[in-house]
Formats: sequence, structure tokens, C-alpha cells
Amino acid sequence: MERLVIRAQRRLKVVDSSKLFQGIVIAVIILSALLIGAKTHNLSANTIAVLAILDVAVTVFFAVEITIRYLAFPEKKKFFHSGWNVFDTVIVIGSLIPTGGTGVLLARLLRVFRVLRLVSMVPELRLLINALLKAIPRMGYIALLMFVIFYIYAAIGSMLYHQINEVLWGDVSISMLTLFRVATFEDWTDVMYETMAVYPISWIYYLSFIFLTAFVFLNMMVGTVLEVMGQEHEKFRAEQHGETGDGGEPASRAQIERLEAELAEIKALLKAKS
Repeated sequence: MERLVIRAQRRLKVVDSSKLFQGIVIAVIILSALLIGAKTHNLSANTIAVLAILDVAVTVFFAVEITIRYLAFPEKKKFFHSGWNVFDTVIVIGSLIPTGGTGVLLARLLRVFRVLRLVSMVPELRLLINALLKAIPRMGYIALLMFVIFYIYAAIGSMLYHQINEVLWGDVSISMLTLFRVATFEDWTDVMYETMAVYPISWIYYLSFIFLTAFVFLNMMVGTVLEVMGQEHEKFRAEQHGETGDGGEPASRAQIERLEAELAEIKALLKAKS
């Protein structure tokens, strides 16, 4: 009996890891996205009935797919240790909620989120999301410093320009919204020229703010994300080749190149002795 279970688990593992099956899953996810978009149009009754049948088929397929993945997993207790497995399971279970009755809005929203399963199925997309999540703590400090700059400039702008335009500079909160408009370059010159009519040198206020926010802090955000993404790509490449460094961490490129050089020297010595 135990052998049969092991054989069945191996076969399910082969099915789950096969490129054909993964391609089918991705195709069904795309089909699910198209069904969601089609339902937003005015359609005939027959077309709506066909879409409903396809929606049921997609839901059943997702339930079967997550069951196969769970049964193929060697240690069932550790299946939900992966955040992606938890995410996929929640989406699939949520899709089982019928679209009729009081939970119709919730059911539709959960079906919309089925499109996000494409992220969990494509390793490159998972890599991008993991890098973004790991970069958030670092980006938080940059965002905090950015908020401080916004607040200082908003307070100054409210004190200087509130008499010029109460709508844009009435208080600190409104001034921060105005500065956000300036930072995103949304007709910011109109705001600047309005204050320059009263304070000709107020352009210094706007240009210094844009330099700090749009050029300095934004580039710091991008640099942080790129740094973490590079680290994630290095780890992913090392895991794909089964390379690990000291302490169980993925080996760096320098370590790999050093090992390759040492192996080349050993081969050269062996050839010289022979």
C-alpha cells in the first residue's frame, strides 16, 4: 500500500513539474482573465450562459491543479510554509464561492484575483515580486525621509503662499497634496508662475523641491529595488545550479569563479603527473 502511495506521488510530481502541465495552467489563467473582461461587456443571454460554463470549468481545473500540487508535495505539513502555496490555495478556495446570493460581489472580486496566479506560476515574475517585497523595508526609510521633506516644504508653502491661493496652500495637508502634484510634474509650472507673480524668486522653492524628490529620492528608490533584484537574481541562479556557499547560503559569483579556477589547477596538475 505504501509503495502504491509513493508511486502515485511520484507520478503526480512528474505531472506537476512538467512543462506541458504548467503551460496548460498558464493558458487557463489567461482564459480566466479573458472571461473576467468579457463579462464587463453587454452580451447576449446565450453568450453569458457559455461564459458561466467556462467559468465553472476553470474553477474546477484550478481546484484539481492545487490538489495535484498538494498531493505531489513530499511533506504535506510544509506545503503551506510557502507563501505562494498559501496565496494560490486562498484564491482557489475563494473561487469556489458561488456568484449568486449575498456574496456575489466577493465572489466576483476573488475571481478577478485569479489573474494574479500567473505571478505564482512564472518563476521570473515570482522573482520580481520577492525582490520588491524585500526592498520595501529599505524603501520605507527613504519614504520616511521623503515625507519629512514634503512636510517641511508644505509648511513653508502654506505660510508663504496661502494668501495667493487658499485652495492650493490653505493648510499643511492641502499644501502636501499640491507638492505631490508638483513632484509628479502635473501642471506644476502653473502653480509656480502663480506664486512668482507675487514672489519672483519663488522658483527656487519649486526647483529645490523637485531636485530633492524627483531626482534624488526617486533614484534612491530605484537603486534600492535594483540592488535587491540583483541579489535575488544571483540567488535564483545559484539555486538553479545547486550552488551553495558557507552557511547554506547561495554562493556568490566570486566564490564560484574561485572554485572553477581551483578545479582547473587541479586538472592541470593531474595531467602533468600523468
